[in-house]
Amino acid sequence: MGQSLPKPGLRPFLPDDVPVLAAIFTASIEELTGDDYNEAQQQAWMEAAEDEEFGKRLASDLTLIATLEGSPVGFASLRGTDHIRMLYVHPAVSGQGIATMLLDALEKLAGGRGATALTVDASDTAQNFFAKRGYTAQQRNSVTINDEWLANTTMKKTLGAAQ
Repeated sequence: MGQSLPKPGLRPFLPDDVPVLAAIFTASIEELTGDDYNEAQQQAWMEAAEDEEFGKRLASDLTLIATLEGSPVGFASLRGTDHIRMLYVHPAVSGQGIATMLLDALEKLAGGRGATALTVDASDTAQNFFAKRGYTAQQRNSVTINDEWLANTTMKKTLGAAQ
């Protein structure tokens, strides 16, 4: 008989989480976005984790941590009541339902806070993930990070609608 995988958990963000979340952020970009962004773009994007603003953004948003056996493996943050600012999962657990669990939780929390829709500026890598969960493309964006241009897509999902 096969061993069952440990069940993932969710918990709120704590200030001491910043270093491990920065490592998850960096590993996710480095290992999962190479088909959509070049090395210079990835490097510029990853440098955001080295900025002290990274921890401040996590603390100012509603940030959830996904854990396996007590260790953080992913995180997601909700800015205000209706915008997903970050959703990152460690590459070692990519495809195991961690991002879906985080997104489901943010959608429930946003709905509980009165949001009727959620938006996200999805990377080209994450766009299919969000589309499969009912998010539709609204507009393409180009953002500059450390003199590098990166494209993303603003996507929106109406909450409470029958899927």
